Amino acid sequence: MTEQNITRLNIGDKELILIGTAHVSKQSAEQVKEVIEAEKPDTVCVELDEQRYTAVMQDSQWKDMDIFKVVKEKKATLLLMNLLISSFQKRMAKQFDIKPGQEMIQGIESANNLGAEVVLADRNIQITFSRIWNGIGIWGKAKLITTIVASIFSKEELSEKDLERMKSEDMLNSALEEFTKSFPKLKVPLIDERDQYLSQKIKEAPGKKIVAVLGAAHIPGIKEEIKKDHDLEALCEKPAKSKIPKILAWAIPLAIVGIIAYTLIANPADGIQQIISWILWNGSFSAIGALIAFGHPAAVLTAFLIAPISSLSPLIAAGWFAGITQTYFRRPNVSDFESLSEDVYNFKGFRDNKVTRILLVVVLSNIGSTIGTFIGGADVIRLFLQNLT
Repeated sequence: MTEQNITRLNIGDKELILIGTAHVSKQSAEQVKEVIEAEKPDTVCVELDEQRYTAVMQDSQWKDMDIFKVVKEKKATLLLMNLLISSFQKRMAKQFDIKPGQEMIQGIESANNLGAEVVLADRNIQITFSRIWNGIGIWGKAKLITTIVASIFSKEELSEKDLERMKSEDMLNSALEEFTKSFPKLKVPLIDERDQYLSQKIKEAPGKKIVAVLGAAHIPGIKEEIKKDHDLEALCEKPAKSKIPKILAWAIPLAIVGIIAYTLIANPADGIQQIISWILWNGSFSAIGALIAFGHPAAVLTAFLIAPISSLSPLIAAGWFAGITQTYFRRPNVSDFESLSEDVYNFKGFRDNKVTRILLVVVLSNIGSTIGTFIGGADVIRLFLQNLT
């Protein structure tokens, strides 16, 4: 049995065997099977949480999705990001003719065959996303989304030899150093905190001999963090949201309404012009967003009509109504859900699949409405200042 990519540790009376894998490498899946069969551990830990466990073990995850519910619960952006990220991994997996997460599936299957216990050792993915999203600021968010989207539609392919080289610690440390230069704040929730969480879960796993199937990026950190004790509850806390955005979400609309009301009293003609400007800027940009997403004409019209109203209330958003309208007129069928994971590989598939089109209508209508709010608000203030002079 080859010892490459295997790290052996002894913590107290436990023997820990860490297998560093590439998530789309056929050799990784084969090595996981070989190690578990040879070592016959009491427990196998895998780098999955409940949500990702369901995703890799059930092919029907998208087929059962209620798209109306997704839009109503304001989860369109989150689902879109999940699809983009998972599609990148699946594209790599398809290139090498392996199922995404095959090394994790293999770990679970081999453990079950031996009668060993399986521990889902990773932190909930939604908590990780939440801690990432709240820690990188508005420009970091824009940069991150741009990078992810660009990588998904990139035609560049990695050789399997490159993937295997990436599993060596020297290559990994070099890649990680470049990664933290681009997104320094991203490393803490994405790598460091999960290293701590994974190491604690592995330490607490039942039995004397533990095999852990992990992405290679976590091995160096876990080797250090496993020597310490970590508070899992603290690592699972969602970051406290700043009150400033909520205050601004109410203060800005109230200010706009107050300014328009004052202008209507002082100069009715300018007040009416303010109202028209607000409606046109908000409605037009939101409608443009729906058009860019190839939305149904009714969805485009809905975005135009709702945006001027929704921009004055943080409780509603134009994109939700446009998305629901798009769903009503272009309801996805079974084939759209079945082909979803394939269609997100390329622009044409992303555009033509009815599910992703709904998500794009929601997201781009909201972005357009936000842009229209700033421009329309600036024009309202301009007319207000003219009446003060």
